[in-house]
Amino acid sequence: MSKNIDVALIGGGIMSATLGTLLKQLEPSWNIQIFERLGAAAQESSNPWNNAGTGHAALCELNYTPQRADGSIDISSAVKVNEQFQVSRQFWSHLVEIGALPDPKAFINSTPHMSFVWGSDNVEYLRKRHDALKDHPLFEGMEYSEDASTIRQWAPLLIPGRKKSESIAATHIKSGTDVDFGALTRLLLSYLTTNGAEVNVGKSVTGLRRQKDGTWKISLRDEVGRTPQTETANFVFVGAGGNALNLLQKSGIPEIRGFGGFPVSGEFLRTDNPEVVARHHAKVYGKAAVGSPPMSVPHLDTRVVDGNSSLMFGPYAGFSPKFLKTGSWFDLFKSIRTHNLIPMLQAGGRNLSLVQYLLGQLAARKATKFGALQEFFPDANPDDWYRITAGQRVQVIKNDPEKGGVLQFGTELITSADGTIAGLLGASPGASTAVPIMLGLIEKCFPDRFGAWRGKISAMVPSFGKALSDNPDTARATQLRTARTLGIRS
Repeated sequence: MSKNIDVALIGGGIMSATLGTLLKQLEPSWNIQIFERLGAAAQESSNPWNNAGTGHAALCELNYTPQRADGSIDISSAVKVNEQFQVSRQFWSHLVEIGALPDPKAFINSTPHMSFVWGSDNVEYLRKRHDALKDHPLFEGMEYSEDASTIRQWAPLLIPGRKKSESIAATHIKSGTDVDFGALTRLLLSYLTTNGAEVNVGKSVTGLRRQKDGTWKISLRDEVGRTPQTETANFVFVGAGGNALNLLQKSGIPEIRGFGGFPVSGEFLRTDNPEVVARHHAKVYGKAAVGSPPMSVPHLDTRVVDGNSSLMFGPYAGFSPKFLKTGSWFDLFKSIRTHNLIPMLQAGGRNLSLVQYLLGQLAARKATKFGALQEFFPDANPDDWYRITAGQRVQVIKNDPEKGGVLQFGTELITSADGTIAGLLGASPGASTAVPIMLGLIEKCFPDRFGAWRGKISAMVPSFGKALSDNPDTARATQLRTARTLGIRS
């Protein structure tokens, strides 16, 4: 009889790669197996053209700093996301220092982060946001300007063709990054396989069943040949992106009851024209239109993939019932259960503005969509840009005890009571916060070992269990150290 797998990771994306690498650091002898349905890893949400690759640190994303009813700015979510990204940076830096990530420039590059708005109300909002963040230790170096010539120096494409009478404002911070999570995933998986783990591609997981001894029977099928097989694992992580909901439902754990998913597809405009690309080196986020969901925040981004720079603008939302870009047209319908039907209907009723937004996006003419780009880049030429399809996002629908079904725009970690299986639902900020999310999973699922592991974790992530915000000197030192190790600007 074959030996049980210690850790089975379902899905070959950034979440599985991160968890596997953390566990390999903590327990080098464990047998770790990764099962990926497609023929290669990092082809869905971790693919660099399926996500914005912002290195989410809330430096520019305005949806993390909502305006309160009294006009003040709530920065709590921005601080939380930035703290999480600092944890990821520390772990990546550790891996660079030990040689597990040989070339950080293969996955992370310095790219200034900007917020850009127009209209007097939005300018006032951005001014207040800058005032609320500029003295925070995690947002040091953030500049603010309403001067067109200064903004043009930061991002030359934004100003030419714009009316001089228009009220505009921007913030700019040099320490932003562009992260290729596809490249990072492949580097982490390469480290894992070099150290004894196995990556099994072309393997679909068709079933998960808990056995009497507490282990998990994993039913698999080869995508080529359709040959069935089974494996047994002591611990299972479902990091299968949009397909995680389906697999967790198949596992039968009660913790998944009441959860549903709402899929949203998307598109970006992309240009590789070197003359255009050379004139823009930043990630510039705007403000979502009134009534639009957070996922609709428009942004004009520099992307660096395989050493080559391009620009992306979007997102343009759409709808598909698929839970994965390569999924089934029946994914949404197959996810409906008696226990999540009412929460899904309640969430739909509470989010009619999202439905209206999606319908508007689907009905929008090509010229209308290009007009959204020209609000950022007035002189944009349609001949320079082409459409690419982004990855599918499945937003979490959760059954709140007081409110009923609610639609969430973050991530949700689901773990069984005995800690033998866990899975991740949801989307943004996702990949950028993979390390703190997986550290939280380890603490929850391996409580009997966590005390012994704490020292190793603190060596990899010195700020673990602490808030950098509480110690400005430590925050500065940590950012300087990780920037130096990763070869990025501090």
